[in-house]
Amino acid sequence: MIGTAGLKSFQVDCIVGIYEHERQTSQTVIVDIDLDYDFAAAAGSESIGDAVDYAAVAESVTDFVQHRAFQLIETMAEETAAMLLAQLAPVQTVRLEIRKLAAVPAAACSFVRVERHRR
Repeated sequence: MIGTAGLKSFQVDCIVGIYEHERQTSQTVIVDIDLDYDFAAAAGSESIGDAVDYAAVAESVTDFVQHRAFQLIETMAEETAAMLLAQLAPVQTVRLEIRKLAAVPAAACSFVRVERHRR
């Protein structure tokens, strides 16, 4: 029984951008994370050990993007999706949308969206 779990509008403060002022000060990115996996074991046991631990996902993503200090949100999305697939064995598909606020003055945000599948 494949289902989707994840985080919506998850906020991470990090260094991201190509311009000098972006490399000096953290800014907030908003991340939506969808993780597809088989819910059968978790639903049957009601044990976090059989489910995706959302708090652990949030911590992993935060640590990862803060440590990497990406220049492009495209790279952030690709590498974060790969990291989640590597860390979360039951997960078959990761969908990420990363929104960068105030990147373009006339837009609410810029964004990238990726979907990656386990091979």
